[in-house]
Amino acid sequence: MSDKSNILCIGEVLWDSLPSGLYLGGAPLNVCYHLNQLNIESVIASKVGKDRLGKEAVRRIKMMDISTDLVQFDEQHETGFVGVEFTEGGDPQYNILQPVAWDEIILSDKLGDTAEQSLGLVFGTLAQRNETSRKTIQSLMERGLTLIFDMNLRKPFINKKVIRQSLEMADIVKMNEDELNHLIEWYSLSGGPKSAVEDIVAHFNCSTVCVTKGANGSMLFKDDKWFEHQGFPVKAKDVVGAGDAFLASLIHGIITGVDGKDLLIYANATGSLIAQKDGATPQYSLDEIRSEMV
Repeated sequence: MSDKSNILCIGEVLWDSLPSGLYLGGAPLNVCYHLNQLNIESVIASKVGKDRLGKEAVRRIKMMDISTDLVQFDEQHETGFVGVEFTEGGDPQYNILQPVAWDEIILSDKLGDTAEQSLGLVFGTLAQRNETSRKTIQSLMERGLTLIFDMNLRKPFINKKVIRQSLEMADIVKMNEDELNHLIEWYSLSGGPKSAVEDIVAHFNCSTVCVTKGANGSMLFKDDKWFEHQGFPVKAKDVVGAGDAFLASLIHGIITGVDGKDLLIYANATGSLIAQKDGATPQYSLDEIRSEMV
């Protein structure tokens, strides 16, 4: 393991319009926030507009004690905005506006230097929907970092070529059941979910794949071993950001050398805690996570 421990998260910074209010989010920012909560130094690279929401986003990020050195400003595009509605089953549905500032992230010298000094890169598919941000992210993938691919598919921005390229580069992959089913269909994988994951690992040569199953917990294939956890029963308030908190906890455990079984216990507890709170980046303590594990 490298003596580096800091993580670079790159992609969308946006405002989620939820029934309960307007919340700053975007999966990379959410993961960055939760990593810092878990005492893993992390920084966000993104772009916002020179509008009121962009200035407020930067102010809020600073209030989270996250550096804004890699948050760029766009003269022409507005800050990202997403309308979020929930199905009867409590699953979020997203209306993601475009084009917006985070589609235009450029490879600045400062961003390149930060990548060279980082252990890992967290990235997804949504920020790769536009050529400018996609080229920046793909350039960073070639700099020797541990690549953590948060699949995070959002219709209608599902690009099979981008997903394949990301899987080919990734060391660690996190997806949900629906995303796994997409891969099973696209690559004609046979057998059950576990067999499909093993085929993905073999084909794309990634070391770790985690599949989240909502209220039913998660399963993890790491170093040719399977680990499972049934999840913690909770009364969810909203699930936006719960998967991001889960991923941050998973990364924390991998960096600190936690074994697979305990990795999932801690990650599920973190995700369950966030699902009981409003917004994707609520305040919480490590003691609250531990209380979920009881």
